[in-house]
Amino acid sequence: MGQLTSPRAGVAAAFFAQGLGFAVVLTHLPAFKDRYGLTDLAITGVMFGVAVLAGLGSTVAGVQSGHRGSALTLRLALLLAAAGLILAGLAGSLALFLGGVALYGLGLGTVDASQNMQAVALEAQYGRSILTSFHAAWSAGGIVGALYTSVTSSWSLAVDLPLIAVVIAVIAAAPYLSAAEDLTAAAPIGGNADPPIPWRPLLLLGVALVLFYVADSAASSWSTIYLRDGLAAGAGLAPLAYGAYQATSLLSRLTGDLLVRRRGAVDVVRLAAGIGTIGLLLVVLANGPALAIIGFAVLGGGLAVVAPLTFSAAGVLAGDGTPEQRRRRADALIARLNQFNYLGFVLGGVLTGLVSSGSSLRWGYVVPLVLTAVLITLAPAFVPRTRSPLPADR
Repeated sequence: MGQLTSPRAGVAAAFFAQGLGFAVVLTHLPAFKDRYGLTDLAITGVMFGVAVLAGLGSTVAGVQSGHRGSALTLRLALLLAAAGLILAGLAGSLALFLGGVALYGLGLGTVDASQNMQAVALEAQYGRSILTSFHAAWSAGGIVGALYTSVTSSWSLAVDLPLIAVVIAVIAAAPYLSAAEDLTAAAPIGGNADPPIPWRPLLLLGVALVLFYVADSAASSWSTIYLRDGLAAGAGLAPLAYGAYQATSLLSRLTGDLLVRRRGAVDVVRLAAGIGTIGLLLVVLANGPALAIIGFAVLGGGLAVVAPLTFSAAGVLAGDGTPEQRRRRADALIARLNQFNYLGFVLGGVLTGLVSSGSSLRWGYVVPLVLTAVLITLAPAFVPRTRSPLPADR
């Protein structure tokens, strides 16, 4: 198992870098609003554009991983995301800012898909649940990013965004990432080059992922604005709602693998969705920043394990065959499943924004509250039936 330690550290570092950059972008939304005079509806439009481009990036990851391997795809995608952050930070006009955000969105989706391909491949080699630990690294990056924004709230965007971009670029170029290169390396494909997709179980997992990201996006994209504009929190306090959400998400994901081994994925998902529903109820009922921060913390403590468990279940759907065949099928499944991520991002961020534009963000959070409760009913999908590859795949 020792030979797997370095790849695991490299993939975890990539998850951390992704969480760091994403948190910095989301907790800077109020600053973007102020700098360019954007309304909540305009911010909603920007988020929609990012989600569309991220979905395209997920498709790019599926194609590129088949030709160059998911590790190289991941490395290049991190650099693309870093370039987008630099351009957004240095932009002197709204057009250049939107161009930077577009680059970041494309990199975001490519990183998401390729890093989960690497994580699922490693989990298969370990032979036990380890996927939530990678998403814990993502949450750790989110915590650092939220704290960074809180500390640097008085800094210029031309300084703090490029600094984070440099950190991401350094992680992308780190030598130890190359140790993961062979995990999903391309191999000659014989027979059917495009294995059939088990759509029904994949769609059930996709719906579960959508429901998770509705809540996650609402918390990530709007929590800072909700505290600042809706609950009168100061510029230094408002980002802490996102930080609290990511802090408890980290704890949830650090213990998630152990819980899955002991109780099974179905029970863990039911418990997670139930706790998440309670957290969102506190957010909706909050009459001040303190209760809202507690609500976001409860939400993260429950719901955060759902996303990694969907990707883990998708890896099971890859079925039997040679390691190369399994990896190709798993990569194809993950690239498709990851696109549900951005559907959830759009529904969570955009619907919350649209509802709030007609009333207030408090009512906007009713949408993820209801859908998180629905997630409880989808827990059985997290033990998908495996299916052997067709003879043409052998």
